[in-house]
Amino acid sequence: MKAIIYRDNGAPDVLRFVDRDLPAPGPGEVRVRVAVSGVNPTDWQARSGAGHPKRFSEITPHLDGAGTVDAVGEGVDRSRIGQRVWLFMAAAGRPTGTAAEFTVVPAAQAVPLPDEAGFDVGAALGVPALTAHRALTVAEDGPRRLRPGALDAKVVLAAGGAGAVGHAVIQLARWAGATVISTVSSPEKASLATAAGAHHVINYREGDPAAEIRAVAPDGVDIVAEVALGTNLALDVAVLRPRGTIATYANDGGRPVELNVPQNMVLNTRLQFLVLFTAGPEARAAAVEDVSAALRDGALPVGTEHGLPLVRFPLHRTADAHRAVETGTVGKVLIDVTP
Repeated sequence: MKAIIYRDNGAPDVLRFVDRDLPAPGPGEVRVRVAVSGVNPTDWQARSGAGHPKRFSEITPHLDGAGTVDAVGEGVDRSRIGQRVWLFMAAAGRPTGTAAEFTVVPAAQAVPLPDEAGFDVGAALGVPALTAHRALTVAEDGPRRLRPGALDAKVVLAAGGAGAVGHAVIQLARWAGATVISTVSSPEKASLATAAGAHHVINYREGDPAAEIRAVAPDGVDIVAEVALGTNLALDVAVLRPRGTIATYANDGGRPVELNVPQNMVLNTRLQFLVLFTAGPEARAAAVEDVSAALRDGALPVGTEHGLPLVRFPLHRTADAHRAVETGTVGKVLIDVTP
């Protein structure tokens, strides 16, 4: 089979397009013929070695993807062969991710993909959708699970609504009944956040964004899903309601976080840091179930018309795909692996 591998951390040039033997699924595992592989910032960070210690002599990257089960290991129902699935955390703690024609994962990490959902949708779920679910379910006064109505009467602020996680936050929050506000940095990104389903979109580089958000939510925002904590914390606190939650999954830009302790004490702010790898199996399983329900309801479409442009590369150009993600290409970067 064709695969992408790297043996040393470094720039995208360490990625190589190679032939490898077909992997065999072990007990409790399935083998998936990968149709589309999704690329996330954590994939290039792992490749570069930024905060991700390399544990294997050779690694095939990428956590997310979609395809078809073509073999199962001992203990897995053989009726799963031929099932269309979406994959998450394929390369987490394992050397074989989705940047290959076939990959092997634990059966629970190959989630059934509804017939009406394409492989592009499946490959765009994984890290972004599960992270968005986590951000929306950690509030003190909020739900632990998402379903239609779970966020009724809540106001959600999706920072960076044109990004993959921000896009999923908008879609899941809207599906669950929240009023959704999104902040963006340009008119083009505003169009994408609106297409994703945000009720209100505000350019944080213009005017008085705090006043604009307060005009929509005079009592304050219940949950902020934050992508650039150091840059946006002052705005987040200015619009947060008492006992509100700032759930941060990234610090884009790398700006140091300066915390006004008395202000946050008065607000009883909950500042929740999150990453899927250490969220725990129960939280991940709940997220998979709820995201699957939203998917069945048609709540998670992708493409420019739905607020998430798709940027495609063939498998042999995976290095270029990594460069695209590293340089902040707007939209979801996908690798076309097999027809």
